[in-house]
Amino acid sequence: MSTLERTRAELGLVVVYLNKAEARDKICRAIQYGSKFLSDGQPGTAQSVDKSTSLARKVFRLFKFVNDLHALISPVPKGTPLPLLLLGKSKNALLSTFLFLDQIVWLGRTGIYKDKERAELLGRISLFCWMGSSVCTSLVEVGELGRLSASIKKLEKEIGNKDKHQNEQYRAKLEKSKERSLALVKAGMDVVVAFGLLQLAPKKVTPRVTGAFGFASSLISCYQLLPSHAKSKTV
Repeated sequence: MSTLERTRAELGLVVVYLNKAEARDKICRAIQYGSKFLSDGQPGTAQSVDKSTSLARKVFRLFKFVNDLHALISPVPKGTPLPLLLLGKSKNALLSTFLFLDQIVWLGRTGIYKDKERAELLGRISLFCWMGSSVCTSLVEVGELGRLSASIKKLEKEIGNKDKHQNEQYRAKLEKSKERSLALVKAGMDVVVAFGLLQLAPKKVTPRVTGAFGFASSLISCYQLLPSHAKSKTV
């Protein structure tokens, strides 16, 4: 493949990636929290970028609550333990509620919805819902990692002295374990971000800490949205 063809192919992947609304949202999220880190809650250009990007992201998320509402009423894979099932459904319910209420917050900030006090209250409730969904996600990932670990150990015994990395099923389970570990780290970071936005521990989780965790979480999200073959090149 010539250099021009390789460049064209790589640019094509970038175009496909940027055409995803979710990818653009996460890039904007990285800008938002990066600006929050730089501003440290102080007035200035960085804080203005933080606020304007936050408002712009709410447009990306219009009607997105339908996705988690659909997941809430969809059947789960057979064999899923009841605690993980309940946690997963709770996550969907909380995230759907957060995204729905976030639309009212957007209406309030644009001036369409006139009751500012209620809009602020709903915004705070929505952040609690997001924090709850992040906690549920963390617990689900811990449970699924435990199940994966047990199945990997069982498979290792079945493979015996053979090269386990040549086994396709083993490689798939190992890759899934890495993905869930990354999702667990991201969910944990999002819990810290929610704490910061709600100002539940203002002395410890400062705007700079919130921005740092939010920025790192956003980069993980951007990575998770990459095509699988593009991810392999980054490792």
